[in-house]
Amino acid sequence: MVAGSLVMFSLAAAAQESDRSRIPDRLKWNLSDIYPTDAAWRAAKEKLAAEIPSLRQFQGKLGSSPATLADALDRLYALDKELSRLFTYAGMLADQDTRDSQHQGMRQEMTQLGAAFGAQAAFIEPEVLKIGKAPIARFIESETRLKVYRFYLEDIVRREAHTLSDSEEKLLADVGPLAAGPSSAFNILSNADFPYPTVTLSDGRAVKLDQAAFGDLRALPNRGDREKVMSAFFGALGGFSRTFGTTMDAEVQKVAFYTKARKYKSSLEGTLDGPNIPVSVYTRLIEGVNKHLPAFHRYLKLRQRIMRVDQLHYYDLYAPLVSSVKLEYTPEEAQKLVLGAVESLGPEYASVIERAFNNRWIDLLPNEGKRSGAYSNGGAYDVHPFMLINYKGKYADVSTLAHELGHTMQSYFSNKTQPYPMAGYPIFVAEVASTFNESLLNDYMLKQIKDDDARLSLLGNYLENIKGTVFRQTQFAEFELRMHEMLQKGQPITGDSLAKLYMDITRRYYGHDQKICIVDDYVAHEWSYIPHFYRDFYVFQYATSFTASEALAAKVKTGDVAATKRYLAFLSAGGSKYPIDLLKDAGVDMTTDEPLDLTVRTMNRVMDEMEKILAKR
Repeated sequence: MVAGSLVMFSLAAAAQESDRSRIPDRLKWNLSDIYPTDAAWRAAKEKLAAEIPSLRQFQGKLGSSPATLADALDRLYALDKELSRLFTYAGMLADQDTRDSQHQGMRQEMTQLGAAFGAQAAFIEPEVLKIGKAPIARFIESETRLKVYRFYLEDIVRREAHTLSDSEEKLLADVGPLAAGPSSAFNILSNADFPYPTVTLSDGRAVKLDQAAFGDLRALPNRGDREKVMSAFFGALGGFSRTFGTTMDAEVQKVAFYTKARKYKSSLEGTLDGPNIPVSVYTRLIEGVNKHLPAFHRYLKLRQRIMRVDQLHYYDLYAPLVSSVKLEYTPEEAQKLVLGAVESLGPEYASVIERAFNNRWIDLLPNEGKRSGAYSNGGAYDVHPFMLINYKGKYADVSTLAHELGHTMQSYFSNKTQPYPMAGYPIFVAEVASTFNESLLNDYMLKQIKDDDARLSLLGNYLENIKGTVFRQTQFAEFELRMHEMLQKGQPITGDSLAKLYMDITRRYYGHDQKICIVDDYVAHEWSYIPHFYRDFYVFQYATSFTASEALAAKVKTGDVAATKRYLAFLSAGGSKYPIDLLKDAGVDMTTDEPLDLTVRTMNRVMDEMEKILAKR
């Protein structure tokens, strides 16, 4: 039943299951795989807290011998691995119900313990630098245990100019809990405390517009309902503009503080230097996407044509392109579709996905208080990854599931293949595996479905992915960059100034002045509910990852065995190299325009096919 079926969990059914206790266990993650009980977590946490000070026994001795350095790094990463496991449990427990103050408290405890760990470990990098580049190389050659730390040690030497003294590094580590304040305040306000509005739809239903509901209801087929939903949601956010402006200002100030402390020229340079990504990759993306705005505007005009509206508005952007097509799936059907889509990646890949479904790695359904959105967490190295999803049965939810399973597979293979110090893959490559899976799913669906309306819907979904991942995320990236530049220029960061900045950029991207898509005034407040702005300079990586995955998937889809082998090796590589080098090994160079140009060429081919279908009518 690939073309769609009657969905098991309709919007009404999802609302009925908002009580987490009523959701079947098989559709909830099993966190007891990490710790059997909260009490076991507590015992492990107290044990780790007592062990962390032991790191200081190595202070002043790292250069005494290769064996001592190896002992210190073994201890450092053993403690870090347990810290990550504890953090993963507490964080996911807090996310399954953000109203639970006890579990929020556990997350806060881990933030504090993480800061304490960072403070105790602060002497290591400055002391490694004192050893010197040449002696470090000799240490690595003479002590087998240090080979696993080669990349880490060489990276410390690379960042020498931005590494501070022991006492200064300890001070920065101690700031950790304070630095988490803006993000924590935003998370609680937006997920737990915000007074989301209630609106009455054209069918008489009164619905509360929390984040999960907004994501669903902005796609309603009734245009008046969509406008009402979007204006009410963004309008409510605008009522808290001063508060959101304050939390965002605190976040930007935090990044500026670290930038100055570490002697970087800009916040962007400071953030990208960690993974050794050239600043030009970020700025080139923004320039390239702006150059390709005509292709984006072509998509918007095509959407207007298919929807048969006189004037496209921002509230039309999430409506189904073909309203007669209802691509909806039960969780069981979603599982079959994802497995069919990834068949080309081999039996081991598919078998791990089956384990994820069958062994409760996934928290699938929405419930009251649950964190919005979706993520995969591979932080419990010796266990397995977990996924948080808010599945509502639409094709977009199937695509989200495939997306998060892509993250999960990269975490699984990297954790399985790499020793812990090299298992964590860089954020820059993190979205490649996820969007790769989405591309495979879309391709698989198009091969199954021949109905013109259904094909239009799926081809449109592909364009939606490009819109949401390449153009929208680059729009966010440009907003974020300009926001940080405002601080550098001494300009105030307030709810009003950010709303104006966001509106100016958004109207340019969507061709408002050319009347391609009207961006109504209330859209100015959209920025204030985007959580990723509290993960500094993160969102651009959605766009770069999408273009990288398009380039890689294009080869795998043709049956290129060598390309498939390179891709699976990439999934297993973890953080064994810098992200630009990992992707070069996989077969794509992100320092060039080619990945973006290829994506836009593919986008235009899809629009050509859609126009051919429309011409037959």
